[in-house]
Amino acid sequence: MVDAEGHLPLPWLAGPLAEALRTQKGHALLVHGPQGIGQFELALSLAQSWLCEDLTGGHACGRCASCHLVQARSHPDLLVLLPEALAEALGWTNEETTSDKASKAKPSKELKVEAIRAAVLFAQTTSARGRGKVVLVHPAERMNMISGNTLLKTLEEPPGEARFILSCGAPQDLLPTIRSRCQAVPLALPDPEVARRWLADHQVAQPDVLLAAAGGQPLEALAWSKDGLDAVAWTRLPRQVAAGDAGNLATWPLPRLLDALHKLCHDALCVACGAPPRYFPPAALPQKPAAVAALNVWSKELGTTLRHAEHPWSGPLMVESLVLQARTALAPRAN
Repeated sequence: MVDAEGHLPLPWLAGPLAEALRTQKGHALLVHGPQGIGQFELALSLAQSWLCEDLTGGHACGRCASCHLVQARSHPDLLVLLPEALAEALGWTNEETTSDKASKAKPSKELKVEAIRAAVLFAQTTSARGRGKVVLVHPAERMNMISGNTLLKTLEEPPGEARFILSCGAPQDLLPTIRSRCQAVPLALPDPEVARRWLADHQVAQPDVLLAAAGGQPLEALAWSKDGLDAVAWTRLPRQVAAGDAGNLATWPLPRLLDALHKLCHDALCVACGAPPRYFPPAALPQKPAAVAALNVWSKELGTTLRHAEHPWSGPLMVESLVLQARTALAPRAN
């Protein structure tokens, strides 16, 4: 959101925010783009700008009473809907997430129909500060079929001055009828140089390496850095698994390890076909190309494992199995 100095949370959002505010026509916007580049931050800045009581400079001022309420996460006319698993991490909680947390141990990753129904009722009430009501749903693809249909009815016939912002990384997972009722706000990967400077300002060493590792998504790269994954560990990974060395990979969260191995498989296929790698520095990859057929088999195996990533696997055994697959697939092809 826009801070008290009038600064946006991420420098590459200034253009998309100004364009969205300038071209907005409908009552519902769909902010979408690759994960890890700031969909939620852009959506929240849009909501803050709509509610701002002293709109200057093309976006929220960051200083008025309404902006302070948004910054304090207590604006009476703003409802932010997040899955319980995300709400606490992002600093947004509501009665729905609080009651869920008290009722069961494992946080929900879905946006439940009860929360969507509460949002519909919220949108129908009178604005407390006279700037309308705003409902922000993130990530919108976490709505199941029932939740999506419940929201669809309100998008078809919006109440009063209510406006909606749906933020997501996978718009194809939304109901087509929901997408058709929202004005699209596409968010592209930021300029690499801007992203590298931002990462360097956040004390990320060798930001170019981690930015490439994260597919150009700076927020993802920063999260990796905070979790202890640095450029040295990333560049060591290809030859480490090619040698069958699991090392400390058992300490990695399984989804992150699978993501890293998928990227290694992608780059190994690129090298085998004579194309430049995308995620790893060329010098970090095994210098003798692997067989394309073996890499294709590995890619399918990784896809199967990813579909069952939530299964309570034995961590060390799963890592040993994944490293063995990698070693087999990365073996130099016969001449």
